Amino acid sequence: MIQMIALDLDNTLLNSHKEISPRNEDILKRLHSQGIKIVLCTGRPINAVWPYIEQLGLTEGQDYTITFNGAMVIRNRDKHLLFKKGLKLKDFDLVHKFAKENDLPLDILDFEKVYELTDLVKSTYKEVLNSDLEFINAKFDDLSDKEYSKAIMSEQSAKLDWARDHMPEAVQNHYHVVRSQPKIMEFIQNGMNKSVGLEQLLKHFDLDFDNLISFGDAENDIEMLKSAQLGIVMDNAKDDIKAIGDDVTLNHDQDGVADYLEKYFKD
Repeated sequence: MIQMIALDLDNTLLNSHKEISPRNEDILKRLHSQGIKIVLCTGRPINAVWPYIEQLGLTEGQDYTITFNGAMVIRNRDKHLLFKKGLKLKDFDLVHKFAKENDLPLDILDFEKVYELTDLVKSTYKEVLNSDLEFINAKFDDLSDKEYSKAIMSEQSAKLDWARDHMPEAVQNHYHVVRSQPKIMEFIQNGMNKSVGLEQLLKHFDLDFDNLISFGDAENDIEMLKSAQLGIVMDNAKDDIKAIGDDVTLNHDQDGVADYLEKYFKD
């Protein structure tokens, strides 16, 4: 029995204008009122997606969000942490060296802010993200050795294609490297993904993946699409992502999430 719905945001729940359409909002609010848990799953921190949380009314006592691609599970209402797992600064040495040697940008995120590395070429992450998330200019060597969530390489898609093709094996093996958007490549802790955070949340509610439908479109959604009882891929996804899902719905500008859920829960 499905009791939880996990939703990627960009190019899945959100349309091309970065909005939740009225149709998507309506079905998710209706299912939430019936006791089904609606969980946004994003690479961003919770404050960067708070308007969507409020729009959907996900501010009750047992509403949670999966943030930082699974590295943090946080209760929306009071920001109580259910799960958190990060990296130390030295863990980014390899990707920083790769970026510096190849004139590539890099941003490093803790669990609140983005550090745009000024010792490298300028990043486009702030413009691509288009969020009120706090950005701080900093040199890599000046960052404190605390806990961080991930690194971001934001560039034109062709440049990121080149970076992926020319990435040393040591870098590939040290991180979970995923493209969350054509112009964003993420370097996450090995073994970390959205399904890790979802597993923690499902256990919290005495549920398992048999109780889950997930929706996604990109590399950083693969694990949660595979793990869920039903992994639903958007029609705007690439063919390799579609191939790993259980079904394909309409694209993100055609209310694909709502279209699938209306049919699935029609009774």
